Amino acid sequence: MDADIFEEIQRLRRAGRKAVLATIVQIKGSVPSFQTAKMLVRDDGSTLGSVGGGCVEADVWAAAQDVIREEKSRVMHFDLTEESMAEGGLICGGKVEIFVEPVLPIPEMVIFGAGHISTQVSKIAVVAGFRTTIVDNRPVYANAERFPEAEAIHSNSFEEAFEAIVPTENTYLVIVTRGHQEDENVLRWAARTNARYIGMIGSKRKIRTIADNLIKEGIDRERIERVHMPIGLDIGAVTPEEIAVAIIAEAIQIRRVGFKHPMSKKLFQDSRS
Repeated sequence: MDADIFEEIQRLRRAGRKAVLATIVQIKGSVPSFQTAKMLVRDDGSTLGSVGGGCVEADVWAAAQDVIREEKSRVMHFDLTEESMAEGGLICGGKVEIFVEPVLPIPEMVIFGAGHISTQVSKIAVVAGFRTTIVDNRPVYANAERFPEAEAIHSNSFEEAFEAIVPTENTYLVIVTRGHQEDENVLRWAARTNARYIGMIGSKRKIRTIADNLIKEGIDRERIERVHMPIGLDIGAVTPEEIAVAIIAEAIQIRRVGFKHPMSKKLFQDSRS
């Protein structure tokens, strides 16, 4: 059964779906299950496996809905001698501890631009557990030889890539093209998507100019303010490799703790003062 569950976890992650894995980690006394028993709760509510049945599984299933939404693990304790458990026919004189953890899809990072920074971003992103897609309208740069680790490469027009890519809450967009105009074009599209993370490289002056242009075009200010720009954590990065580390670190921060980068709002506030 464990093999079936782990195979299903891999299938769900590749498909971009969420789930929750509940595992019995400790048993005291007589419990109608066995230690390390597992139950997988998919994002559609269906299940695979078992952690004992009855009201225990009902409570685990209910908790799984919160774990999927919050993407945070929790530990559940059940005393099977309690009166509430008697109604479910589970009185066995024992206690059970169940670890409930989120199973998250493999995050996808779409990198716009295929220059020196992008090659390093893609490499480090893959090591950090992301799948990468490269977008650039220069086939001489956007190719498998330069990006052997990338799962997909779009080397025609940016517009064609916009049509093919549908960002979700599992998508991280990195905008590091070769010029201001290309960055602005990509951000115009990216700001309207539901991507979990959007970051754009550039100086404060460039960021303010592009942001003002897009807001004048009618894009909501709130959508622009959620963009992380300048992209990456401020670690004093200079080389392409260091800049890539800063970008991936910021993406990981968003993925794990949901930190909201304050720099974008500050730049807009400064530009209005």
